[in-house]
Amino acid sequence: MVCVIAGGLVAGFTAPVATESSSWASAYLVLVAGVAQVGLGLGSSILAPRPPSRVSTIGTLGLWNLGNGSVLAGVLLDRTTLVDIGGIALVIALGLVLRTVRRSTGPALLLRAYWLLVAVLGLSIPIGLVLSRIRGG
Repeated sequence: MVCVIAGGLVAGFTAPVATESSSWASAYLVLVAGVAQVGLGLGSSILAPRPPSRVSTIGTLGLWNLGNGSVLAGVLLDRTTLVDIGGIALVIALGLVLRTVRRSTGPALLLRAYWLLVAVLGLSIPIGLVLSRIRGG
Protein backbone atom coordinates (compact mmCIF):
# COMPACT_ATOMS: atom_id res chain seq x y z
CA MET A 1 0.00 0.00 0.00
CA VAL A 2 2.95 2.31 0.65
CA CYS A 3 4.01 1.95 -2.99
CA VAL A 4 0.53 2.86 -4.23
CA ILE A 5 0.66 6.06 -2.17
CA ALA A 6 4.25 6.72 -3.29
CA GLY A 7 3.22 6.31 -6.93
CA GLY A 8 0.39 8.77 -6.43
CA LEU A 9 2.75 11.25 -4.82
CA VAL A 10 5.24 10.88 -7.68
CA ALA A 11 2.44 11.53 -10.16
CA GLY A 12 1.20 14.51 -8.19
CA PHE A 13 4.57 16.16 -7.69
CA THR A 14 5.79 15.59 -11.24
CA ALA A 15 2.51 16.43 -13.02
CA PRO A 16 3.51 20.02 -13.89
CA VAL A 17 6.75 18.79 -15.49
CA ALA A 18 5.89 15.18 -16.24
CA THR A 19 8.42 13.20 -18.20
CA GLU A 20 8.32 9.71 -19.64
CA SER A 21 10.42 8.55 -16.68
CA SER A 22 8.21 10.12 -14.04
CA SER A 23 5.07 8.72 -15.64
CA TRP A 24 6.64 5.26 -15.87
CA ALA A 25 7.88 5.42 -12.27
CA SER A 26 4.47 6.42 -10.99
CA ALA A 27 2.70 3.62 -12.88
CA TYR A 28 5.34 1.07 -11.86
CA LEU A 29 5.08 2.00 -8.19
CA VAL A 30 1.31 1.79 -8.22
CA LEU A 31 0.75 -1.28 -10.37
CA VAL A 32 3.76 -3.56 -9.93
CA ALA A 33 5.27 -2.60 -6.60
CA GLY A 34 1.94 -1.79 -4.95
CA VAL A 35 -1.20 -3.39 -6.36
CA ALA A 36 0.55 -6.61 -7.37
CA GLN A 37 2.08 -6.89 -3.91
CA VAL A 38 -1.33 -6.48 -2.31
CA GLY A 39 -2.77 -9.13 -4.65
CA LEU A 40 0.06 -11.56 -3.97
CA GLY A 41 -0.14 -11.04 -0.22
CA LEU A 42 -3.91 -11.24 -0.04
CA GLY A 43 -3.99 -14.32 -2.26
CA SER A 44 -1.31 -16.05 -0.21
CA SER A 45 -3.09 -15.30 3.04
CA ILE A 46 -6.35 -16.75 1.72
CA LEU A 47 -4.98 -19.69 -0.28
CA ALA A 48 -2.07 -20.95 1.82
CA PRO A 49 -2.97 -24.26 3.43
CA ARG A 50 -1.10 -23.13 6.53
CA PRO A 51 0.23 -19.71 7.43
CA PRO A 52 3.75 -19.14 6.12
CA SER A 53 6.47 -18.64 8.69
CA ARG A 54 7.39 -15.13 9.68
CA VAL A 55 10.85 -15.64 8.13
CA SER A 56 9.29 -16.75 4.85
CA THR A 57 6.91 -13.81 4.79
CA ILE A 58 9.62 -11.28 5.60
CA GLY A 59 11.98 -12.87 3.08
CA THR A 60 9.42 -12.82 0.30
CA LEU A 61 8.33 -9.27 1.10
CA GLY A 62 11.96 -8.16 1.31
CA LEU A 63 12.83 -9.72 -2.04
CA TRP A 64 9.74 -8.21 -3.67
CA ASN A 65 10.53 -4.73 -2.35
CA LEU A 66 14.27 -5.02 -3.03
CA GLY A 67 13.55 -6.23 -6.55
CA ASN A 68 11.12 -3.44 -7.28
CA GLY A 69 13.44 -0.84 -5.79
CA SER A 70 16.32 -2.14 -7.86
CA VAL A 71 14.27 -2.14 -11.07
CA LEU A 72 13.02 1.36 -10.38
CA ALA A 73 16.50 2.70 -9.60
CA GLY A 74 18.04 0.85 -12.53
CA VAL A 75 15.58 2.26 -15.04
CA LEU A 76 15.76 5.81 -13.70
CA LEU A 77 19.58 5.73 -13.50
CA ASP A 78 19.94 3.83 -16.79
CA ARG A 79 21.79 0.95 -15.08
CA THR A 80 20.72 -2.34 -16.63
CA THR A 81 22.67 -4.30 -14.04
CA LEU A 82 20.37 -2.96 -11.33
CA VAL A 83 17.35 -3.84 -13.47
CA ASP A 84 18.71 -7.37 -13.89
CA ILE A 85 19.33 -7.78 -10.16
CA GLY A 86 15.82 -6.54 -9.47
CA GLY A 87 14.37 -8.94 -12.03
CA ILE A 88 16.14 -11.88 -10.42
CA ALA A 89 14.86 -10.88 -6.98
CA LEU A 90 11.32 -10.60 -8.34
CA VAL A 91 11.48 -14.05 -9.98
CA ILE A 92 12.67 -15.57 -6.70
CA ALA A 93 9.90 -13.78 -4.79
CA LEU A 94 7.29 -15.12 -7.25
CA GLY A 95 8.68 -18.62 -6.75
CA LEU A 96 8.32 -18.21 -3.00
CA VAL A 97 4.71 -17.06 -3.20
CA LEU A 98 3.86 -20.01 -5.44
CA ARG A 99 5.49 -22.33 -2.94
CA THR A 100 3.26 -20.87 -0.24
CA VAL A 101 0.08 -21.91 -2.09
CA ARG A 102 1.32 -25.12 -3.75
CA ARG A 103 -0.92 -27.41 -1.69
CA SER A 104 -3.86 -25.05 -1.50
CA THR A 105 -7.35 -26.46 -1.19
CA GLY A 106 -8.85 -23.00 -1.55
CA PRO A 107 -11.48 -22.00 -4.08
CA ALA A 108 -10.41 -23.13 -7.56
CA LEU A 109 -11.39 -19.85 -9.23
CA LEU A 110 -9.38 -17.81 -6.74
CA LEU A 111 -6.40 -20.14 -7.12
CA ARG A 112 -6.55 -19.77 -10.92
CA ALA A 113 -6.74 -15.98 -10.58
CA TYR A 114 -3.73 -16.07 -8.28
CA TRP A 115 -1.76 -18.21 -10.74
CA LEU A 116 -2.78 -15.83 -13.54
CA LEU A 117 -1.45 -12.85 -11.55
CA VAL A 118 1.83 -14.68 -10.94
CA ALA A 119 2.04 -15.70 -14.62
CA VAL A 120 1.44 -12.15 -15.85
CA LEU A 121 4.06 -10.80 -13.47
CA GLY A 122 6.46 -13.63 -14.33
CA LEU A 123 6.09 -13.00 -18.07
CA SER A 124 6.46 -9.25 -17.65
CA ILE A 125 9.86 -9.58 -15.97
CA PRO A 126 11.84 -10.83 -19.00
CA ILE A 127 9.93 -8.41 -21.23
CA GLY A 128 10.92 -5.57 -18.90
CA LEU A 129 14.55 -6.71 -18.89
CA VAL A 130 14.64 -6.69 -22.70
CA LEU A 131 12.92 -3.30 -22.89
CA SER A 132 15.39 -1.79 -20.42
CA ARG A 133 18.23 -2.93 -22.68
CA ILE A 134 16.57 -1.58 -25.82
CA ARG A 135 15.80 1.75 -24.15
CA GLY A 136 19.25 1.99 -22.57
CA GLY A 137 21.17 0.81 -25.61
